Formats: sequence, structure tokens, C-alpha cells
Amino acid sequence: MTCFTDHRDLSRATATGYLFLLLLFSSFINIWSSCSNGSCQVVDSCSHSTDCGPGLFCGNCPALGKTQPFCIRGQATIPTSVIGGLPFNKYSWLVTHNSFSIVDAPALPGVQRFTFYNQEDTVTNQLKNGVRGLMLDMYDFNGDIWLCHSFRGQCFNFTAFKPAINTLREVEAFLSKNPSEIVTIIIEDYVHTPKGLTKLFKNAGLDKYWFPVSKMPKKGEDWPTVTEMVEANHRLLVFTSVASKEEEEGIAYQWKYLLENEAGDPGVKPGSCPNRKESQPFNSKTASLFLMNYFPTYPVEDEACKEHSAPLADMIRTCYKAAGSMMPNFLAVNFYLRSDGGGVFYDLDSMNGQRLCGCNNIAACQAGAPFGSCKNISMPTPSPMTNSVGSFSGPVQFSTSTSTVYHPNHLMIALFSFPWIISLFF
Repeated sequence: MTCFTDHRDLSRATATGYLFLLLLFSSFINIWSSCSNGSCQVVDSCSHSTDCGPGLFCGNCPALGKTQPFCIRGQATIPTSVIGGLPFNKYSWLVTHNSFSIVDAPALPGVQRFTFYNQEDTVTNQLKNGVRGLMLDMYDFNGDIWLCHSFRGQCFNFTAFKPAINTLREVEAFLSKNPSEIVTIIIEDYVHTPKGLTKLFKNAGLDKYWFPVSKMPKKGEDWPTVTEMVEANHRLLVFTSVASKEEEEGIAYQWKYLLENEAGDPGVKPGSCPNRKESQPFNSKTASLFLMNYFPTYPVEDEACKEHSAPLADMIRTCYKAAGSMMPNFLAVNFYLRSDGGGVFYDLDSMNGQRLCGCNNIAACQAGAPFGSCKNISMPTPSPMTNSVGSFSGPVQFSTSTSTVYHPNHLMIALFSFPWIISLFF
């Protein structure tokens, strides 16, 4: 009898174990079969980038407790592909802060780079993914003009990235292949070589795309339409932080044409959107473009997905009100690909939807329809609508794998927590 009882208990335990394994296997099958092979949409679970649809990639957001991989927006909707022909200042565009300061970018031979990083993929990929504004820090260095993330107006071998012409040639290649696209470059300018920037852009082959300062509106009026800019091949806007270069080299002085909020930590403080001291006041009527900075002073990759969730949408609303109901034309961020789903791309879709057609999302806009006539769409938009002219479809491209745990900025932040280190930089 005892033996029979033991055998029966063992049989029950075995059956229970099989049932548990069957249920577990069934759940895996359900997860696997729910979407795969490019059918997964935003926030759907995924195991590989190929599971996610066009314009999406497979990632996670541990900063918000989302450790399991899911599909994340990785490409912008090109607003002119939905509603075109409006003045340039009627659109909102994505800008990468320190576009050149890329994680894993090779340093000079024999040199250990000591600086912060702000992006994760190449400038070419940024442009392919819908970025239309680049923030570049340019310095005199090694007898040339270099891109550096430096301090005190001087480039050092441990803060240097590459000669600026290399990145500008990436921009030229993109504009050449995509004849209907417009790119803006905003230069933090430490170049003292006479006519240095003029020669640089000419040597990069970008002078043929240059939007002339003489045609820029100076009294707050509308810019030319995107159609007019494309037809005239004035598809490159360049701004400098040095006022004298507008007269000396014909390069537009940034704060003559752009309103701007404070960069760094003041620009991400909830409920506050202070005016940058170099910028004209938000109530100025002489500038018709608004640049919204949204990135912390010390950038950290694995925090960016949290920054690009609800706090970003809240800050856009705050800055919109602070600027007298003026929607930002440029949204500048670090690590633009990182989010909890839609991220900066969804917020841009919302901004452009409100701008272009009076809808909450650009996906609801209908070309030729009265303002406020909106299509019924599911929210958020499952995947971006892209311009067939450019290479904006397919998987998101990184210089390194997103699964790699590598946070070089953590060391920098730790070092900057010591006052003596800060004194060296400032």
C-alpha cells in the first residue's frame, strides 16, 4: 500500500511537471507566434530586430523597468512627404546634439579620448533615420578644422573626433542622393582661421546647396516654402555662434534667426523653459524659428529612454507656452534612438500634426483637406511614414550593437563630480 501511494504521488508530480512545461511551452509559442518576421509593431515584444516592422528596432528601457526587449521607433516621419509646399518655419525637425560625438568613434592613434558622448550611430545613419539638423562643434586643430567635444575654446588630442570635412562630406553625399531634402547645421564655432569655414564648406562640396543669408527673413516673417528652397537648391542652412562671421563669411548668426531655450539641465527641468541668454527673448518678433534644447548637462545612454518618454512631451508643452504658443521648429536631443516606444519620433509626429493640419498626430493629416479634418487612426502610430525619395526604410543602423552594455559617460560623470576636475574644464 505504501509503495502504491508513493508511486501515485510520483505519477501526480510527474503529470504536474509535464503540465507546467506544456503551459510554459505554450506561452512561448503564443509569444513567438503573436508577431515575428517584421510584423511586430511599437511596444510589441521581440527577440530580434527582424521581428519589428519598418522603421523599428528591438530594444529595451531598464531605466523605466522595461528590461524585456520590445519594438521601438527608430525613424522619423518626413513631414514634407505628408503635407508639402509650406514655408520652412511651419515644420518641426529632429536635431542631434553633438551629432559627431559618437560612442565608440575611434580616437587619435595612441590617445585615450576623455570627453562626453551624445550619439550612438553615424551622421549618415542619423540622416537616413530622419534627423534634419546637426549640432557640430568646430575648432582649429592640427592645421585643420576639427570636430571636438572640448572646453575653453581649444581642441585637444584627447577631445578630438575627426576633421570636420569628413562629416560634411557625409552631409553632401546625403543631399546629393536625396534632392528634395533640407538639412540644417548649427555650429558651435571656435574657428579663428580667416575664411576657414568658407573654405571648409566649399572643399566639402556643400557651397552649391548653401541657403544665402540675404534671403533669410529678418523681421519674423515666413521663410521661403520648402518647394522654393528645393527648386533653388538652397537645401543647406548653416548657422554660427560667432556674430561677426555673418558679415565676414556670409554665415548666418544663430541667435539673429533662432529663438532658443537654455541647454543642459535648465532645459530639462519640469515646468520651466528659460530663455537662453544669447538668444532673443521668446516674445521677440524678429525671429521666426525656435530651437528647443532637450538634453541634460551630463549625457547617459541608458537614461535617455526615460528622458524621451512622458517628460519630453511635457517639456514640449511647457516650451510651447513659454514661447507664446510657438511650436519648436527644431528639437535637439542626445541619443535620439532611445525611448520607451515612440520617443522623440512620436512627439515630432504630434508637433507636426498640430502644425500642418490641426490633428494630434501627423498620421491623421489629409493632404488637401481643410485644417482640422483628421483621419481616424490608432494611437500611437504603429510605424513611421517615410519619404520614398530617401533611404528611410529598413532596420535602424547602429555603429555598435544596442545590446552591448557600454556606458563611457558614467566615468566622465564620476570624474566631474570632483570639484578639482570641474576646475580643469571651466
